[in-house]
Amino acid sequence: MPPDESELIHDSARELTYGWGVIPVEATIGGTTFSTSLFPRDGAYLLPLKVAVQRAQGIGVGDAADVRIRLGR
Repeated sequence: MPPDESELIHDSARELTYGWGVIPVEATIGGTTFSTSLFPRDGAYLLPLKVAVQRAQGIGVGDAADVRIRLGR
């Protein structure tokens, strides 16, 4: 996640985390919506992409993607 978005997420993290700063999210890339969690790392957040999402959207290592995220369960 970019720094500005990570800062906004961090402001809500206490209310949303289920431990270790991990935050459940619903993410959408293109026409694919999936559930996952954001992981804190070096002051930002990582959004893991399931292989099925990568394949469905043609995303590979190093590619940029537009992502919509809804925080929480």
